[in-house]
Amino acid sequence: MEIYGYKQCLWKLVLVAIGVICTGGFLLLLLYWMPEWSVKATCTQTSLKEAEVVLLRTTDEFKTWFRAKVYKLLSPGTDPMEDLEPRLSKSVENRHENHASGLSVNHSKALLLGKIPETEAVLIRYFAHHSVTYFWNNFLQNFKNLKGLSEGVSWSDFHGQHSVGLSKELEEYRKLFYGANEVEVKVPSVFKLLTKEVLNPFYIFQLFSVILWTFNAYYYYGAAIVIMSLISIVTSLHTVRKQYVMLHDMVAAHSIIRVSVCRANSEIEEMLSTDLVPGDVIVIPTNGTIMPCDSVLLSGTCVVNESMLTGESVPVTKISLPNPIKSSRGLEDDEIYNPEKHKRHTLFCGSTVIQTRFYTGELVKAVVFRTGFGTTKGQLIRSILYPKPTDFKLYRDAYLFLLCLVGIAGIGFLYTIINSVLNGVVVSTIIIESLDIITITVPPALPAALTAGIVFAQRRLKKLGISCISPQRINICGQLNLICFDKTGTLTEEGLDIWGIQRVEDNSFLPSEQNICKESLVKSQFMACMATCHTLTKIDGKLSGDPLDLKMFEETGWEMYDLPASYEIGIVKQFPFSSALQRMSVVARVLGEKHMDAYLKGAPEMVANLCKAETVPNKFSEVLNIYTKQGFRVIALAHRKLGSKLTWHKVQNVSRDVIESNMEFMGLLIMQNKLKPDSSNVLEELRKANIRTVMVTGDNMLTAVSVARNSGMILPQDKVIIAEALPPKDGQAAKVHWLYADDTSRHLDISSGASEVINIKVENEGSGDGLHQMNHYHFAMDGKSFSIITEHFQDLLSKLVLNGTVFARMAPDQKTQLVEEFQNVDYYVGMCGDGANDCGALKRAHGGISLSELEASVASPFTSKTPNIACVPNLIREGRAALMTSFCVFKFMALYSIIQYLSVTLLYSMLSNLGDLQFLFIDLAIILFIVFTMSLNAAWKELDPQKPPTGLISASLICSVLSQIFISAVFQTTGFLMVKQQTWYEVWTPNSDACSSSKLNLTLENNNTYPYDEKNIRNYENITVFFISCFQYLIVAIVFCKGKPFRQPGYKNYPFVVTVILLHTFIFFIMMFPAEVIDQALQLVCVPYNWRLTMLILILLNVVVSFVTETVLLDLILWKLVFKRQGLGVNHFTAIYKQEVLDRKGKRCLSFVFCSEKQKPRAKYMHLAQELLVDPDWPPKPKTITEAKKKPDENSASQIITISEQKIL
Repeated sequence: MEIYGYKQCLWKLVLVAIGVICTGGFLLLLLYWMPEWSVKATCTQTSLKEAEVVLLRTTDEFKTWFRAKVYKLLSPGTDPMEDLEPRLSKSVENRHENHASGLSVNHSKALLLGKIPETEAVLIRYFAHHSVTYFWNNFLQNFKNLKGLSEGVSWSDFHGQHSVGLSKELEEYRKLFYGANEVEVKVPSVFKLLTKEVLNPFYIFQLFSVILWTFNAYYYYGAAIVIMSLISIVTSLHTVRKQYVMLHDMVAAHSIIRVSVCRANSEIEEMLSTDLVPGDVIVIPTNGTIMPCDSVLLSGTCVVNESMLTGESVPVTKISLPNPIKSSRGLEDDEIYNPEKHKRHTLFCGSTVIQTRFYTGELVKAVVFRTGFGTTKGQLIRSILYPKPTDFKLYRDAYLFLLCLVGIAGIGFLYTIINSVLNGVVVSTIIIESLDIITITVPPALPAALTAGIVFAQRRLKKLGISCISPQRINICGQLNLICFDKTGTLTEEGLDIWGIQRVEDNSFLPSEQNICKESLVKSQFMACMATCHTLTKIDGKLSGDPLDLKMFEETGWEMYDLPASYEIGIVKQFPFSSALQRMSVVARVLGEKHMDAYLKGAPEMVANLCKAETVPNKFSEVLNIYTKQGFRVIALAHRKLGSKLTWHKVQNVSRDVIESNMEFMGLLIMQNKLKPDSSNVLEELRKANIRTVMVTGDNMLTAVSVARNSGMILPQDKVIIAEALPPKDGQAAKVHWLYADDTSRHLDISSGASEVINIKVENEGSGDGLHQMNHYHFAMDGKSFSIITEHFQDLLSKLVLNGTVFARMAPDQKTQLVEEFQNVDYYVGMCGDGANDCGALKRAHGGISLSELEASVASPFTSKTPNIACVPNLIREGRAALMTSFCVFKFMALYSIIQYLSVTLLYSMLSNLGDLQFLFIDLAIILFIVFTMSLNAAWKELDPQKPPTGLISASLICSVLSQIFISAVFQTTGFLMVKQQTWYEVWTPNSDACSSSKLNLTLENNNTYPYDEKNIRNYENITVFFISCFQYLIVAIVFCKGKPFRQPGYKNYPFVVTVILLHTFIFFIMMFPAEVIDQALQLVCVPYNWRLTMLILILLNVVVSFVTETVLLDLILWKLVFKRQGLGVNHFTAIYKQEVLDRKGKRCLSFVFCSEKQKPRAKYMHLAQELLVDPDWPPKPKTITEAKKKPDENSASQIITISEQKIL
């Protein structure tokens, strides 16, 4: 973020106050909407060191502004990590509380400061933004957030200076900086939410309109708008507050507990978890607890459930941080602690400690290194509370469209003033009528009209089992053209099944075996490895742990006991699984034996490297590829007999590397993860609809590629290119190796075992030129390669995401980053996942849908009650229907405004207007009923390859709207001018009697008894314009209410059909067969029957011209013959490109209107795809290497970048 310093200016404040008074408070509203204006209008820029207010701006594409007040406090020091013990222990004679003018110092701070002379206290400046506090750093000359002990602290420091605990005084000192240790989600008061909602610009405009209508005695419609606005506000408040309450309840559960803290004097003190600060040493109770902070495990072992963070509700084992001082190699083994790298030693906030173990009976201790919103849980909650804005073209175009209407209103405003002044109209009437034309042109009912369509779509989604906590996202889902899927639990079943084993004997593979529980295998080393090499634990008498370990152990048919009563093999030492090492191992002893055995389990390639070469079969790689290419998850097992001199005590201190060496390869354990029944069909449906599908998983690369092939995400004829990136090393630049993975359509013959070798290989030959003709290739990479490419190959990254389909071994933050990369090239991204580890990606995506109703559902806009991906096409279909409904409503409301604007402008030319009840009939009886019923069209039954318009400013929509405006203007003006040419026409007076010349008197003999009409409402032009415009509203409603391919046809929307028929019938009868009561109420005059027939003919001609223009000229001839829209489904990029052509033409039209040459470029991924089609070097050829360009050293960017002082954190 960029940061600017400002200081309050008295004379600017005075000027703003005067401006607020003069504008009736509107200036205050404007400054509320624009925080950067409010700061610049009331403050002067200054250095950050002297700033009283800071102005922050994000560096992303949104450039969002925030303001924050700078606070001050007195402190004994500036660094929370410095040791103040010598100063705090000194006896200070003059003890008194220090207070400074304008400083807020609480009691605990005052007590702490009382131990230090006032002259030694320093002033600390800070501000808070999005639940993070930034303190002034003199060295950096900038504000910086505190990292606690998560950066730059070594293992030896944790076991040394940070293992003794803090004194009470030092804890209080650190609490000055870090605050209370709590992740608090405050539920805003109803008044605060109401104020924020009401101050929305739309509601302010509605308030202005209602006040204006009140002066004009137009009470009924004003009351209707107020009622609709109140309903909309109450609904919005209820939804927003419900989300806050849900998040608050999720976070508040067990967030404050009592903990035992070790003090520097070796005492143990009970305290609330809210008082913890980085550096505190806490005792983990033996019966478990919920971690209130991020901490490093110093001693003992913990079994932890991290479902809140990872989405996997299986216990994992955490071991203590190695102590380099006690190591045989001493400080050579010392490392800088990193929470991500050293997860197996870290207890994260929000995780549940189920069990603790310590073999010598000592306490299980951990050092706090992060608290509050700085913890992993806090960062997750912050990502939910303050998500990055989601850009959607519809809303941007909506403001442009309204700007056009404002421009049109401005013309009418000036015309009304000039015309009224020339005709000597009184000033008060000029003001009301000129402002009234603005409210006519910019419809105040537009927000309620748009909300109606979204509400109806939300109800339809609920019937499909999809709940929604962010209704505005429904429209965005209609534009989704790329969906990211998690694999396990989303595309595939949650659990794993044992397919079989393949043992090794005499350096060669035996045939595969599916029956593991054979008598001959019971006491084998292979079975012993399966029974012992795991981290399972018994909780309340039930086995818990990793699903793979659990399935493997259950397959052995063995039992597990905690007590040494009836077990045959005892586990002496565990080395838990590490994703970095890709393996786990145990030391075990058979009951009655003197020696111990080491068992190893892990990734086949890693295990083979740790085994004696002579024990690894020659066909190891070949057999391994047979299984991995067909989607099996393969685990390798190894064994080693340890010497009899290795005692129990020596095993506890031996290093992992010593145990995991010189192993003997025993064979492979083959497991399968089955696809869910609906996965393949859904992916096929999305592919036919030209919607890209991508797999983002934490699983193995080849397994993920195989699942992608089996599910249809990668077609059989398509090539897969694996991007394997290596970081810079020994002065060499980062590299990317390109490997072409050959596909196979054959399946493994279970009955034949591995005796039949299937040719699955990595291509070594061929130029790959054929791919340029086919253009059917997919990139696959793992999280490590993705991270390296993101850092060192920025120019390559956009090309990879364009055709990247499989992303394996991805961490939660990498999933979010990948979603952002897709969005950076202008994809509308959906994300479907089922775990809390998907929360960031679900929140960041344009449309995130959770298959779990647990933590992920709090962050995800949509949650499906059915745990399969069938909800994805349903969501897109409903999104498309809602989006098209929004377009229809927007077009209809625009035409309604313009038609009424034309009517009023024509009548203003003769100092007339529509009557109040005429306005009311149009606005309430016609417009509101039509708007709410036309929004009821259901979604089309299948996904169409054609893509919906990307925004309101598209060629199809602009041509449709402009053509209907032109037609309406022509027929209204024709009627307005024709009535003046009639033989019976005269300037209407209460004594006029045009009906006397009619063939039908229609029993209106008392037409000459009209009361005096001060506003000149009753006249022949008025009745002509009124009836023609009434039918025009209904005509455009029918014309715009389109169905296929995104919505059901209009004739299936029965409420809309009934409404249109009733309105047509009513208006037809009051026009052709007038009733005195209705004419008196609507202030209509009598006209000859012949003129009524003439109006009917004009209306029928209007119907024919409108329908022919919309359905024949625009839909059939222009779009299908000129742009050949029927070919949109042939190719993904071709389809989108042609739609982009239409949208760009619309942009050109708008640019011409605004006399602007600036055009927004089409989607970046489309432009990139066209470039790559003619690039002879893309895709990279097999077995080639791409090196990163060397860049000059740059300072790494932090969260805040100083522009005003040219500093970069």
